[in-house]
Amino acid sequence: MRWTERTWPLALLALGIAGLLASLVLNAVVVAPNRLLTGHGYVSIAIPTLRWLPLAWLVVLATSRLPAAAGLAAAMSVLSALLLATGLAAAGLLAAAGEHARVQLGAGFWCMVTAAVLLVADRLRELKARPYLRLACWTGLALLVVAMAATGVFARLSVVQEFALQRTRFITAVGQHLLLAFAAAAAAVALGAPLAMAVAQRQGGRGATLAVLNLVQTIPSMALFALLVAPLAWLGVGGTGNAPALVALTAYALLPVVRYTLAGLATAPPAALDAARGMGLQPWQVLTRVQLPLGLPVFAAGLRIVLVQSIGLAAVAALVGAGGLGRFVFLGLGQGANDLVMLGTLAIIVLALAADGACRALERWMEPRA
Repeated sequence: MRWTERTWPLALLALGIAGLLASLVLNAVVVAPNRLLTGHGYVSIAIPTLRWLPLAWLVVLATSRLPAAAGLAAAMSVLSALLLATGLAAAGLLAAAGEHARVQLGAGFWCMVTAAVLLVADRLRELKARPYLRLACWTGLALLVVAMAATGVFARLSVVQEFALQRTRFITAVGQHLLLAFAAAAAAVALGAPLAMAVAQRQGGRGATLAVLNLVQTIPSMALFALLVAPLAWLGVGGTGNAPALVALTAYALLPVVRYTLAGLATAPPAALDAARGMGLQPWQVLTRVQLPLGLPVFAAGLRIVLVQSIGLAAVAALVGAGGLGRFVFLGLGQGANDLVMLGTLAIIVLALAADGACRALERWMEPRA
C-alpha cells in the first residue's frame, strides 16, 4: 500500500495527541523553593524555551501518514529537542528564583518523553528495522543525552542536583542492587531449571509444581519479605539484610524459570525426539543434545523476564536492610523529597531496560539460522 493511501494509524495518533495535550495542559516543570516544599508548576507555553512544543507535536501528528522513516526522524527530533530545551529552561527559571530553589520535572515532561520514546519504538517496528539499526538509533539517543549531561545542560534540574549530593552512596547502591538481582536470578536458574527438567520427565508433577509456584506469586512482595525475617533469624542466617531479600527474590523468580524451561523443552519437534530415540540415545542424552539446544531462545526469553522482574522487586529489599536503589525511594518517601524518589526510580528503570535489551540481543543471537 502506498503511503498516500494509508489510513491514520490509531496508535500514532493517540501518542501524538497525548504529547500535544501534555504540552498544553500539564506542567512541564515545577519550581520549588527547596527540595522538600511543593512548588509552582509551569505548562510548556508559559516558558519561552518550551513554547514551540505544541507546534512540534502538531508536526508529529502530521507525519502519522508519512513513511516510517519520516515519522522516525520527527519523533527523534522532538525527543532530543525536548530534553535540550527542558535543561535550558531549568537554568532560566532558576536565575529568577531563590538560592535553594529547585526545578523539578513535571507530569507534562514525563508524558511527552514517554510518547516520544513510544513513537520512536513504533516507527522502528514499522520499518522492520534490523537489530543493528535499532541499536544504532537507541545508542545515538543515549550518546546524545550523555553529551548533553557532560556539557551541563541538565545540571540545574533537581534530580541531577540530588545525584551530585548522593553520588558516592548512589554508586554503592547501584552495585548492591545489581548484585542482589543477579544473585537471585542465578539462584532461581540453578534451582528452577533442574526442577523443570525433572517435572518434564514426569508429567504428573507438572500441575502441582506450577500451582505451588503460582501461590508464591500471589503473596505481596512486602509481606513475603517481612514473613521471612523471623524464620531466617531463628535459623541463624540473619533476619534482616541480604538473606531474606535473596530468598524472597529467588522464590518470585522460580515461576518464570520453570515455565520458560518447560516451554523451551517442548519446542523440540516430535520427529526430532523420535529420531534421537531411534538412534539409541538415552533420555538424558535426548535432553542435553536435542531439547536443550533447540530451546535456547526460549530459555533466553525466560532469563530476560527473570532479570527484569528481579531488578524491579529488588527495590523492596531496602525495607529489610538489603540496601540497593530502593533505599533512595523509601528515604525520599519518608522525607517527602520527590527528587530522591525520582533518582532511585529512574535508575531502576534504566537498569531494567538495559537488562531487557541485553537479553533480547542474546535471544536473537541464539535463534537458529536458516
